[in-house]
Amino acid sequence: MRAAALALTLTVFAGAAALAQVSSGETTPQSSSLPGWAIGPFTRPAEGNPVITPDAKPTFEDPISHQPVRWEALHTFNPSAVVKDGKVYVLYRAEDDSGGMYIGGHTSRLGLAVSDDGIHFHREATPVFYPAEDSQKELEWPGGVEDPRLVESPDADPAHRYVLTYTQWNRKTYAVGIATSPDLVHWTKHGPAFKGAAGGKYDSFRYKSAGILTGIVDGRLKAVKIDGKFWMYWGEGAIHLATSPDLIHWTPLEDGKGAPEELLKPRAGRFDSFFPETGPPPVVTGQGIVVLYNGKNAADGGDPKLGAGAYAAGEALFDAANPSQWKAQLDAPVLKPELPYEKTGQYAAGTTFAEGLVLFHDKWFLYYGCADSLVAVAVAPYK
Repeated sequence: MRAAALALTLTVFAGAAALAQVSSGETTPQSSSLPGWAIGPFTRPAEGNPVITPDAKPTFEDPISHQPVRWEALHTFNPSAVVKDGKVYVLYRAEDDSGGMYIGGHTSRLGLAVSDDGIHFHREATPVFYPAEDSQKELEWPGGVEDPRLVESPDADPAHRYVLTYTQWNRKTYAVGIATSPDLVHWTKHGPAFKGAAGGKYDSFRYKSAGILTGIVDGRLKAVKIDGKFWMYWGEGAIHLATSPDLIHWTPLEDGKGAPEELLKPRAGRFDSFFPETGPPPVVTGQGIVVLYNGKNAADGGDPKLGAGAYAAGEALFDAANPSQWKAQLDAPVLKPELPYEKTGQYAAGTTFAEGLVLFHDKWFLYYGCADSLVAVAVAPYK
């Protein structure tokens, strides 16, 4: 997530306060108020949060500058997640301490963390995905690689077992990039998701935040096809759809005027009054397609229970046979900034910015970024 128009001074935050579970009433819908199709209610674990925090000690020899950088010294946030070998693997965005002290002014790389219980993580000492002297350098340097969403492929090809969507940011423009990996450590970059689509119509298009549709396969989430195609919900400002034959090359669905079809749009008076933005990879359930997304609250005409500019996580339901067919939507968020570390950090308006969702130990684990500064987790029952 980036608030492009903001030049916010970095706020130094103290250690996290003691955690409490999500409160009832106005703050988060409870099971009695959530419809049967929704995932939740989410609660924060009694201990362990935030699960990933900045660390100024690790250094990394940057392949472009050829200088050692403290690659996760300032912020660690906006995580993706998959289950692999009975453990939770999280790819998270990390910002170094280079550049100006404002949002988007540092270089972002992706770190890898592994957990046996989904809460306590061991982190790799160096990033596993980053700008380099490769075919994507022009699109990724010096801003970096941001805001990952991660899925496991159902295909047999081991070289492309995991598929990553991420934001390519060169501090001039941005797009969703696609990369694949056999092991979450070694990656092949395939370039912008919409490159060449519709005769090149989208080659200069600015777009971000893309979650590939998943379903429960072999007890964990994997990308699934509907009507012979893979599907991807994408976008900030409005949420759209795209399809692919191979998880690498994507084509946006268009409306009658030739523009990307809008599935979710801002709603006055709600937590998504400024705009909705795609969250973690959506999930096909017995009720339909559940799309977890992030809503930004408007300064005027927004949800009065949230501050101006705050990001909260909500849910919408689409038809399992027709991913573009809206069925239902929650009026209130399932997770919103409440605790100090969710409101105090690089993005002072506060975020619970959801990007990673896994089914693990018969529970939903939702990984989210806190104020563009930290990673936390919330848990919900699997029903």
